[in-house]
Amino acid sequence: MNGDWLLRGRDGRLTVYLPSDDAVLCRAELAPGGPWQATRTVGGDQKLRPGAAIGQGADGYAHLVAWRPTGSGQSGLVHSTHFRPRLAALDWNPVGHPDQKGDRTGTPAVAVDAQGRAHVFVRNQGGGVSVRAQKEKGGWDPWRDLGGAGVQGELAAVTGESGRIELYAATSDTLLHWRQETPGGQLVRAEETDLPVRPDTLCALATSAEHTTLFCTDTSGELCAWRPGGTPVPLLTAAGLGPVRAVRRAVAGHDCTVLAQRSASGRIAFAAYPTQAEPSGARWTESGPPSPADAEVALALDEHEEIVAATVSRSTGSLRLARREDEPGLALTAWREV
Repeated sequence: MNGDWLLRGRDGRLTVYLPSDDAVLCRAELAPGGPWQATRTVGGDQKLRPGAAIGQGADGYAHLVAWRPTGSGQSGLVHSTHFRPRLAALDWNPVGHPDQKGDRTGTPAVAVDAQGRAHVFVRNQGGGVSVRAQKEKGGWDPWRDLGGAGVQGELAAVTGESGRIELYAATSDTLLHWRQETPGGQLVRAEETDLPVRPDTLCALATSAEHTTLFCTDTSGELCAWRPGGTPVPLLTAAGLGPVRAVRRAVAGHDCTVLAQRSASGRIAFAAYPTQAEPSGARWTESGPPSPADAEVALALDEHEEIVAATVSRSTGSLRLARREDEPGLALTAWREV
């Protein structure tokens, strides 16, 4: 899943969204902090192609986007909304194709603006990025080409604290950035910066009222942080090959950014540092048993604003959780399978 697949709903329950060969699955807590319900299929019985995306609005609603087959060598994007963890998600509804027709062009990304409208982003056949946004009163605006060229890997879409959406993408040697100048406005091409990065390592987080921060791994293996208006800052050596996940939480009274990544040893590595103070430095601490090679990690805050970490493996189907201990620092409970 492209995006944060571990989410807290409006009622405080956690939900995980899991890809399968031809569907998106979900599981939710029966009560906050309680047992989990069985796995369900999202959006009805439509068959999907691999590569789905998820985003969450300030209202707590989850928006999911995926490709579905529409004919021989043809695909189209579909969208579903999940209002509450224990309710069924809406059926998949068509969003279309950025080039009108064709096969998949890339993994989509989705973000939700201050008005609760989903914005769907995807690479187009020209190698740039296209967007289609929901209308406030139903339906969708036309597809719009945002420009760009040579875009590689997954996009990173994020909603800032102001409710304005920002989008990041990578080429072979450059990071690209788009943003809404006003809440609900059109996304415009903003500044870019030179940095060769590994594809599929982008992760964006709202880090202040004015800024979002992009985390990515450069081709030398350094995990870097970039806020438009500045230059990318090496933070620490990446623990592994995949993307990091990030969340903000007060630690010892300080606003901190907490990072998680599957390490080369297979264990989950955590690091924390004062938000937007990258020169302060950070270091990895590994946790739990080794996970399968295809395991992905996610971070969220539970109903008590405490950190929850999750891993999921498609090959084994296992979902594991660990929560922050009620003590100073970032100590976690033992990982348990749910």
